[in-house]
Amino acid sequence: MILSSKQVTKLLDEHHLLLEAPAFDHDFAFMHYDSRQVQDNTLFVVKGAFKKAYLDGVAGVTGMVSDRDYGINAPLWLVSDTQKALAVLSTAYFDYPQDKLWIGAFTGTKGKTTAAYFAYTILNEATRGKTALFSTVDRIVGPNPEDKKKSDLTTPESYELFKDMARAVENGMTHLVMEVSSQAYLKNRVYGLRYKVGAFLNISPDHIGPNEHPTFADYLAHKEMLLDHSDAVILNAGMDHFEEIFDRAASKHDQVLTYNRKGAACQKANFQPTVLFQSEKSELHDSYFEAKAEADVKDLSQIDGSYRLNLPGDFNEENAVASLMMTALSGAKQAAMKKGLDEVTIPGRMLSMALPGHGVAFVDYAHNYTSLNALLAFAKKQSPKGQVIVVLGAPGNKGVSRRLDFAKVLSKQADTVFLTADDPQFEKPEDIAKVIADAMTNDDVTINYQMDRIKAINEAIAFAGPDDLVVVAGKGEDPYQKVNGVDTPYIGDFAVVENAKKAIEEGTFEG
Repeated sequence: MILSSKQVTKLLDEHHLLLEAPAFDHDFAFMHYDSRQVQDNTLFVVKGAFKKAYLDGVAGVTGMVSDRDYGINAPLWLVSDTQKALAVLSTAYFDYPQDKLWIGAFTGTKGKTTAAYFAYTILNEATRGKTALFSTVDRIVGPNPEDKKKSDLTTPESYELFKDMARAVENGMTHLVMEVSSQAYLKNRVYGLRYKVGAFLNISPDHIGPNEHPTFADYLAHKEMLLDHSDAVILNAGMDHFEEIFDRAASKHDQVLTYNRKGAACQKANFQPTVLFQSEKSELHDSYFEAKAEADVKDLSQIDGSYRLNLPGDFNEENAVASLMMTALSGAKQAAMKKGLDEVTIPGRMLSMALPGHGVAFVDYAHNYTSLNALLAFAKKQSPKGQVIVVLGAPGNKGVSRRLDFAKVLSKQADTVFLTADDPQFEKPEDIAKVIADAMTNDDVTINYQMDRIKAINEAIAFAGPDDLVVVAGKGEDPYQKVNGVDTPYIGDFAVVENAKKAIEEGTFEG
């Protein structure tokens, strides 16, 4: 992991990023973009809202890459885009680990994590434990406990991305399944990265706001970039904007693989999906479906058959089918597919628990219109006589459009709602809750306010009767709440429900 000054100049020039290069010959022993991580003989890459003061008193910087001259006494490469430069140099610094891995990637508004875990579990079975995972929840780069860590971003910064890929390769991993967010392309975190298979799951308005995408069109355009950088592509033929997305994929690929639920509508007239699937049954704790390749695609022949999915909700089946198609393209056999889906578990996703005398609780990470709507519709089908009681909030300082989206879903699908805090950041959770409540249009929905999230969950459970369903949405098993820029420890929604169940069984539950 040594970069020479000649390599730096050549790489930046090849990617048309170089504006000016220093004339000196040097080998860098380390590279980073965070001034707190600088070591001896570091090539420092400026990114984001950098200030010269960040390097005051920092020793060890022997070269800099930046889009402006900060007057720091070190040889300087001036570039047109520091984010792209960081990606280009990181992949070289970590010795091009992506070239040593089979990489499958998922994008979409909802379901990325679920689909990634499905594919990871299948491939981990198929490769006998040699598959890595980069997801919103976890980054897994090897078989040991120390090779697993909680994720801070859906798709990490390019330096961390290639660093973790290199660690995966060092640990003997041969395959990688990852989520790719629209922000990853907006911020050039995956600049220059190519995937063996890219799957586009769905699209609906999300991540639109002053600190994210300015418009839905911009959001969709950045999602579609995954298709341009994948050798093979898989699309959900039942999603909104399918025809537009299909045309974008077809402009780059001779073959576009698709899937849809049998009998479901498709925006493209007279279109025949590559794979069709249908539900056999969906229960409180699992679901069963059948999939069949309709087109003669040799690589997909392993898919045909019936599957048990160790997760409730028929809406999860389409993500499972995308994962089956992706893993089939990697060479996985049906035995691994069946076992993977039968055994898969996903932290914070569709966790269910029966509560004596208080119905059933579902804990899920659902955090946008589409995922929450699907979750509540499923809950209602499971107990049509009972109430759907929802506990949720909306994050502060991001995804502002979600607040109105939640109001729409709650007005249509909920009977009672407990509005609470969910990563309020620098906003008051009460203000966020009021925006949601004011936008609700169904006067029959009972609205409660409780900004202490643990109390809100317990109050919802106490309110629930034996036929009711309590849906706790948004945090899953996240161990913190983001408050005023600080990750404040939190036991997680599922742990709160577990504690409530124990107290109910012991006769000490007070709600």
